[in-house]
Amino acid sequence: MRSRYSAFVKDLRDYLLSTWHPSTRPPRIEAPEPGLKWLGLTVRQAGMAGQDRGTVDFVARSKLGGRAHRLHEISAFVREGGRWYYVDAPPNAGLMPD
Repeated sequence: MRSRYSAFVKDLRDYLLSTWHPSTRPPRIEAPEPGLKWLGLTVRQAGMAGQDRGTVDFVARSKLGGRAHRLHEISAFVREGGRWYYVDAPPNAGLMPD
């Protein structure tokens, strides 16, 4: 999770796509909005649902256009071939103003 957050901060879209599970991976990731600044990541909880499935509950904070935002998400991950891949998040997760 932390490596994916860092990839968002550094706009490493190729890395984000390579760590996204093929079953849910979009064809491309749009560039971030100009002026977006990531402020921090807090991992609230991480857990395993079997040997090769896990979830990460996190809050990522950002600022855009002078407004602070937070993204609260519980992400699902799966391990295949020794590598972890982001799968998806529940539909109610999303960006919320702080």
